[in-house]
Amino acid sequence: MEKSSLTALARELMGTAKSGTSGRSARTVYGGHERVLRQTVVALKAGSRLEEHDNPGEATVQILSGRIVLGSGEVKWEGAPGDHLVVPVARHYVEALEDSTFLLTVAKP
Repeated sequence: MEKSSLTALARELMGTAKSGTSGRSARTVYGGHERVLRQTVVALKAGSRLEEHDNPGEATVQILSGRIVLGSGEVKWEGAPGDHLVVPVARHYVEALEDSTFLLTVAKP
């Protein structure tokens, strides 16, 4: 069994996101290329964005801190701490309305 603090990791990644030029930072906490399931903590500085990209499989986002917008085409969902969003099986983007961290879970077929 492994245990890690998502809160501590999110705080660390937010520091990296704020000091970097991209405004974002991420680290995989479980899984990877060799597994079906992958969980990654992502930090986005306020105003930063993950540009539109394809969904590689089933995916969800659980907001840890801040507020984000998950959008696909004309549809947008806003998320706040504790919210759980299902990522559409379509091109989509994520934008940070304020400094935000979230847990991205992806299951690739």
